[in-house]
Amino acid sequence: MKKKVSMAMAFSVGSVLFSSHAGGGFATGNQANTYYVGLGWIGPVAAIVAMLLLTLTMREAMIMYNSRNIKSTRQLFETLFHPLDKLEIVFEIFFYIMVLMAIAAAISGAASALQTYMGMNYYVGILVVGIIVMMLTIFGADLVRKASTYMGIGILVTAIAIYAIGIFNAPDSIGNVFSADFSEAGFTNVPKAIENAFVYAGFQCVTLPTLIACGKPLTNRKGCAASMWISFVMNAMALVLSVFMLMSWESFYTAAEGGTTIPTLTSCVAMGVPFLTVAYSICLILCLISTGVTITFGFVSRFENAAIYKKIASVPTRNAISSVFIIGLSMFISLAGLTNIIKYGYGYCGYVGALAVVIPFLTIGVYKNRKYMKANGEEFAETETK
Repeated sequence: MKKKVSMAMAFSVGSVLFSSHAGGGFATGNQANTYYVGLGWIGPVAAIVAMLLLTLTMREAMIMYNSRNIKSTRQLFETLFHPLDKLEIVFEIFFYIMVLMAIAAAISGAASALQTYMGMNYYVGILVVGIIVMMLTIFGADLVRKASTYMGIGILVTAIAIYAIGIFNAPDSIGNVFSADFSEAGFTNVPKAIENAFVYAGFQCVTLPTLIACGKPLTNRKGCAASMWISFVMNAMALVLSVFMLMSWESFYTAAEGGTTIPTLTSCVAMGVPFLTVAYSICLILCLISTGVTITFGFVSRFENAAIYKKIASVPTRNAISSVFIIGLSMFISLAGLTNIIKYGYGYCGYVGALAVVIPFLTIGVYKNRKYMKANGEEFAETETK
């Protein structure tokens, strides 16, 4: 008997990946500026490749997780690397380091936005954002999935409007920028573009635990694939538009003091369109909170049934303790600054993520999943095997 997966559910799961990527990925503009704008005309192509690598990786991870009824991320990577099961520790190390930096960047960025647009004290802003993130993560996957769906829709619509207006009101024509970049650099940045695409997809894999937890209702291969193709379109569209806009404004925000920290904000203020600035600030805060929520939930869900909590019967209480711990530690790390976290922390973790997650799932994972589907069919049975 075939198990149907509704498009609403596929969109909901796809929105989880989109909303977690949105905050640092394109809302602030910091990641887009660091990894794509400097590449010139090949930058937008690299962004599309990165999103393709990321969504295909997540698709294979969800198929492997759901088809075999796996219960944890550790079991997932043991299944992937079997018979070299112990290699899963590489992902464990990558995940914990990346979680700290991702949440730190999200909280720091959102608090800065609240300070800029609402006059809220920075430290009070950190506390407010931390509480919001905690409340959205302690009540389970259903709440995260629903919150991500609504935030994802709002983020996508607002972001597209912002970037479209930004591109047409830019001091430099995107056509002229492309022509100048191509004539100056030619194809010399292609190797760096490929490297950046893998690194970017690599550190975005920190969302994998959250995605597979929220993607559990996807009961067949087509459902997993549909959710990730939806996510690919959303992510690629928003990220590429972000890169286009930033390329058009690069000469402006790089000359402004502190302009490269949140380049989209610097450019948005200079456009002189008040409603656009307000819309951007709302979008930015939503993006960063959604990123913090999805990443924190991925961490919290891994410790929900840990032995240290065996005397605590309430699951929300367990989740709250884990959430408070990771958020508190992340706030301390945020003192390093958004740009340093993304340039160095994200960058080095991106190489580990590419080697330990992206490449293995797109090679070994594809092979094992196809072999398993051929033997067991594309409808996921209640089994657990390597």
